[in-house]
Amino acid sequence: MQLATLLPWTDRQGRTVPLKAMAFSLILLPGLLYAWWWWHGDLIGRPLDEVIDATGDWALRFFILSLLITPLRYLLDAPRIVPLRRMVGVAAVAYALIHLGLYATDQQWNLATVALEIIRRTYLTIGFIVVLGLVVLGVTSTDGWIRRLGSRWKRLHRLVFILIPLGLLHYFIQSKADVSQPVLWSGFFIWLGLWRLLPAIRRSWLPALLALAPLTGLLTAAIEYLWYATATNIPAMRVFLANLDVTFGPRPAVWVAIIAAAVALASWPAKQLVAKLTPAPVRRPRPARARAPQEG
Repeated sequence: MQLATLLPWTDRQGRTVPLKAMAFSLILLPGLLYAWWWWHGDLIGRPLDEVIDATGDWALRFFILSLLITPLRYLLDAPRIVPLRRMVGVAAVAYALIHLGLYATDQQWNLATVALEIIRRTYLTIGFIVVLGLVVLGVTSTDGWIRRLGSRWKRLHRLVFILIPLGLLHYFIQSKADVSQPVLWSGFFIWLGLWRLLPAIRRSWLPALLALAPLTGLLTAAIEYLWYATATNIPAMRVFLANLDVTFGPRPAVWVAIIAAAVALASWPAKQLVAKLTPAPVRRPRPARARAPQEG
């Protein structure tokens, strides 16, 4: 196997794929930015803590974004983006391992202390389970494992619908009072789940996509309400009703509904644009079949 075929921005023949190269650059961007800010002293407070939190946040974001590739494939009629799903999923694994490694660095690589903290603190236990699950999914995402596991591969990778809620719970707990980001990404995950519940013939249907917007926003607001009602002393109903007041800007649940509606409205023109930018496949003429001589 040639080294070029193993690079994340190449295809199976070792040729550079611009779309994969661009996606890979965007995946690296958060890590590079935080490394730059850390190196130049631009991070506020304790830099290591901020980078630990940031890598964990991006691990979960990329995990959720990996589920977005399939809806985009349907909405844009763009099968060429399907390989990006593996790349984004592996990015989630990489950021999660960096997150865990930085946490161990914060503990001076005293693995006994790391293990004890993971056992003692519920949110760390949850986070560690998610990291282990991500590693399992990442290892089994190769072509060899897909062939080896056969039909069991899909069943195994449905663990994402357990691991992501656990990751979001970890995100909620470690965010403490300000849970705007966990609520926002919970909303995106809810939309992805609702989209998958649509019948296959309705997954690109504009009325169905528009109907998902208010439903997703309402369920997102309900998640936020449940968090404040069960985990804090802040009046949950007041937070829920704040979604109706945009004086200080839309709440996360409202943003989720707006983005879901925007995706629905933009899906058709975006599909037409992709069709224009994507060259039609070249069809090779079939060789003419020789006719059998007719009997006289």
